[in-house]
Amino acid sequence: MLEEIEPVLRDDWHAVLESETLARFGPRVSTLFGTPLRLERAEGGAVTATDGTSGAAVAVQEKYGLIWACLGSPSRPVVEFPECAEPDRHVITGGSVGVNVSGLRAVENFLDIGHFPFVHTGYLGIEPHAEVKPYRVEITAENEVLATGCRFFQPVASPTAEGGIEADYVYRVVRPYTVVLGKSNPLRPGRMDFIALMVQPVGPERCVAHSLLAYLKDGIDAATVRWFMQLIFLQDKPILENQVPLRLPLDPRAELMVRSDASSAVYRRWLRTQNIRYGAVAPA
Repeated sequence: MLEEIEPVLRDDWHAVLESETLARFGPRVSTLFGTPLRLERAEGGAVTATDGTSGAAVAVQEKYGLIWACLGSPSRPVVEFPECAEPDRHVITGGSVGVNVSGLRAVENFLDIGHFPFVHTGYLGIEPHAEVKPYRVEITAENEVLATGCRFFQPVASPTAEGGIEADYVYRVVRPYTVVLGKSNPLRPGRMDFIALMVQPVGPERCVAHSLLAYLKDGIDAATVRWFMQLIFLQDKPILENQVPLRLPLDPRAELMVRSDASSAVYRRWLRTQNIRYGAVAPA
């Protein structure tokens, strides 16, 4: 029921489909917070969204190659990704992957540096380089979770890498189901490639992860960027689907955390301060 969804989620924009999918296959049905949405393109080119249960029109807009929907009354714009306006970048979607887990778990997994050597072996990490060095996490004045100073040895940090590098990472959780990653580009010192993950909460224990990529064009084509993102996320999918419980526990005593989990701990605390319950195990 819509009235049971927290206003901060109900009145926000959520990615629900890639524009290319609608263009190729015609009208689609996508589900947001348990509500089926019929998405189609009108004769004039605009996308429309209809509640598949009530038949009511749903707020919808198209941006960054994605279709966004809001089930309530939009309280703020679609998230801005300023890197997408830089002309020397490939700006593309990276695919949409359904995962049988809470969307909040998917966001937290994206923040987890420690799993790189064990899940993304040979790409984002490798043993014995498994130590997560101390990094800084804070909640900013803009009410975002910001993790900086994240450094990790990676054998293949990106498709342009020609050997292992000590990669720099910056994470920003900008909304409960949206996180942005900046990582050092192997060919352009001082500049970063960017990945945004917008997680669509289909239900409390089911989500679709949509990605948006803004990679510097040097030495790489758009198709390879998309392939690399899908390779990495599909390695995460079975790990996510074996989480117990599938919803994200918000009680700080529920799961043991270590120093490398600093970003996860702050993310969970940030969710508690906003009274997020959808997809979570609420504190006792």
